[in-house]
Amino acid sequence: MSKKSPKIAALIDACRGQHLPAHYLGFFECFNRQLFYEAHDVLEELWLAEGRRGVNYGFYKGLIQFAGAFVHLQKNRLRPAAALFKLSRSYLEKYPSLHESLDIAGVVQSAGAWIAMLERNDFVTNPLTTNPAPALTLRQP
Repeated sequence: MSKKSPKIAALIDACRGQHLPAHYLGFFECFNRQLFYEAHDVLEELWLAEGRRGVNYGFYKGLIQFAGAFVHLQKNRLRPAAALFKLSRSYLEKYPSLHESLDIAGVVQSAGAWIAMLERNDFVTNPLTTNPAPALTLRQP
């Protein structure tokens, strides 16, 4: 049982029994509903369990930071958002272009695009007000 809210715990439970860990799948469910804080929080449990020596430690950390960047955008904290997009990209680009059924190259490209939008407007305009957040989809095995 998760320590998360009943709504998020139910979402994680609904993801159990599939080909990937429930918390990993729950991350995408939350992210694509634009529940970025919850996405970050759900995946953090898996990341902490992975440990620093785990093969997916940096991968999960990069996804957590990607979601965290959108939390900052939702709160209109533009420079911290850019910093997290950059950190996310630095972790994720170390993985193959397809990892754990996710198009890593696409996520890295998306992070770069959000950084460019923030920098192009000199951190004055929040690009989330005029651009939809990306949807993250997993490829079927």
